[in-house]
Amino acid sequence: MKEKGKHGFVIVYTGDGKGKTTAALGMAFRAVGRGWKVLMVQFMKGTWHYAELDTAKRLAPDFEIVPMGKGFYRILDDHYTEEQHREAALAALQFARDKMLSGAYDLLILDEVNNSISTDLLPLDAVLDFLDAKPPDFNVVLTGRGAPPELVERADIVTEMREIKHPYQKGIFAQKGIDF
Repeated sequence: MKEKGKHGFVIVYTGDGKGKTTAALGMAFRAVGRGWKVLMVQFMKGTWHYAELDTAKRLAPDFEIVPMGKGFYRILDDHYTEEQHREAALAALQFARDKMLSGAYDLLILDEVNNSISTDLLPLDAVLDFLDAKPPDFNVVLTGRGAPPELVERADIVTEMREIKHPYQKGIFAQKGIDF
């Protein structure tokens, strides 16, 4: 049985600390437990294999992850042009909007969308227009570093992750099962 609250929220997980996507995944896990249909659209993750993709398959059809990005922009193994990244980000936003308005989902997670805005791959106005189209009882989560003040102002819930200590500071790279 689907259990829903009366209000749909805009939720932002931002900051330089680890845990933004993980917090959104926790919310997805909770929502699936309430009988909701959840979609996560990934804006920058697209070339690596993340364990959450396998977990989503186990929770299908109630939880789905669609990687649409070209990978991380200007870091690591990025070999795409800025235009290719921009086209992918715009396509992901349009895809997310279509899915939001389809009525097929109760919660939509725009993973790393804040990074897409802060790196100028997505215009802030396009994301604000997306939020203007959100049905009143629909829930949207936006993750990623650098959420702009206008997005923070628009949100109902904002959590900032702050890095205090991380193994990367000691030269230890991302670990399977913990980071991806």
